[in-house]
Amino acid sequence: MTRTVADLVGSTLADLGVGHVFGVVGSGNFAVTNALRAAGIPFTAARHEGGAASMADGYGRLGALPPVLSLHQGCGLTNAVTGIGEAAKSRTPMLVLAADTAGATVNSNFRIDQDALVASVGAVPERVHSAASAVADVVRAYRTAVHGRRTVVLNLPLDVQAAPAPDDARTPTLTAPLPVRPARRAVEDLAALVEAAERPVFVAGRGGRGAGPEISALAAAAGALVATSAVANGLFRGEEFDLGISGGFSAPLTAELIAGADLVVGWGCALNMWTMRHGSLIGASAKVVQVDDDLAALGAHRPVDLGVHGDCAATAADVLDALTTKSTGYRTAEVSARLAEARWWNDTPTPDVSTAEQIDPRAFSRGLDALLPAERVVAIDSGNFMGYPSTYLRVPDQNGFCFTQAFQSIGLGLASGIGAALAQPHRLAVVGTGDGGFWMGISELETIVRLGIPMLVAVYDDAAYGAEVHHFGDGSHGDPDLGTVTFPDADIAAVARGYGARGVTVRTKADLEEVAAWAADPRGVMVVDAKIASDGGAWWLQEAFKGH
Repeated sequence: MTRTVADLVGSTLADLGVGHVFGVVGSGNFAVTNALRAAGIPFTAARHEGGAASMADGYGRLGALPPVLSLHQGCGLTNAVTGIGEAAKSRTPMLVLAADTAGATVNSNFRIDQDALVASVGAVPERVHSAASAVADVVRAYRTAVHGRRTVVLNLPLDVQAAPAPDDARTPTLTAPLPVRPARRAVEDLAALVEAAERPVFVAGRGGRGAGPEISALAAAAGALVATSAVANGLFRGEEFDLGISGGFSAPLTAELIAGADLVVGWGCALNMWTMRHGSLIGASAKVVQVDDDLAALGAHRPVDLGVHGDCAATAADVLDALTTKSTGYRTAEVSARLAEARWWNDTPTPDVSTAEQIDPRAFSRGLDALLPAERVVAIDSGNFMGYPSTYLRVPDQNGFCFTQAFQSIGLGLASGIGAALAQPHRLAVVGTGDGGFWMGISELETIVRLGIPMLVAVYDDAAYGAEVHHFGDGSHGDPDLGTVTFPDADIAAVARGYGARGVTVRTKADLEEVAAWAADPRGVMVVDAKIASDGGAWWLQEAFKGH
């Protein structure tokens, strides 16, 4: 049988190194998907292309190798665009193989401008142009995705896919580029700021996730407290002076300590409105430094006193070498004692607004955290609820947290949790979602049940699109009709059982007993329909709506 370009694309990607393929297979991507499978790459069939995209995104954030998303031409791609947009805005290294109509089929029902579509959501459009260029085209897309940390859509025209592959096609060996080393002057300037600071705080973001040991070593020498943006949650877990997440999710004590800093250094962190609470966590006299290997990121969200163009690990190591003195700084016995007592929201007293029919979301989250194994991977959907699982469900390290919020779309949590579970198979998968997001993504409940992977899906169920209810119903918008964003109560646990999962409804703390029994020996999928009491609008919600 003649080897085609579709076969060549699949084998080339397998040779370069990809970890998992997700997709919905149609006629246009049938051959290339099977080529990847034949080369030994695992494949997960989703129930919807949007779900497949979020699975790939979740896998790409936490896996050792990049994922592949395989799509049919036209409508297969459009169905996946929201997930692709989330991945692109999050700089997830991911390859999308999108079949495309042949050049001559100008009247095809599937014909759209796929390049323009994916570029509009921030992904990088690429194309296999011919049989002769196929290997070079795939290699270019792979390098951009992996070395450039981008989501790349590689369009595969059907006529090119079907063409015979060249007999002499060979996959080249790729080497990763060396990390960007900071300029000596920048290192000296940052070292001087660190040595002059009395209360330094380091905040690591997505770009600092691979530099934890180097940032920690510099922080110890500088007397700096360490925190992360939400997407890097867990990076410093277990350290004495870890502040957890900086921003809207900060506990009262950690927010106070960050706001009291006289030097804030962002390591691969945008220092945007979310991480710095619209600047309120940066003191009026604090110096602000940003370190990033992407020159365009420096100062993009706020003015900085020093921008350092460099890899985070390399920069932290160079600055440590340049220090002439070490300092206790912010790492005092008093701060240590206060953090040990009230570092987490779990340890922060809050009112209990539970009723006989609805449980306080904080009490529910505390209960889950205590019941579930510590070795977990937590994926978070978007919505009014999302601060609770993000802050109360503690994770063991930065590979235990999947936070798909760059596009702020609800409905991605369950699918991204499936990808995260496959990337971290030794950990219990936990998904935190609202009822609105759960209903949007419910088709993939069948997928996780079919896979047989243990997973707990915690549905924070207020029978509403809660963010809109609290924002427009807070009295500042008159007396609006909220009927468009509220719904009748539904038996989510019963629906989950219909999909083959276990389901339990939680209205009180006593109802968590069935969850505790499952958590002691997790098997299959457990969907917890938590009927949550109104929180009056989550504490982070006011911060979020300031940006709209």
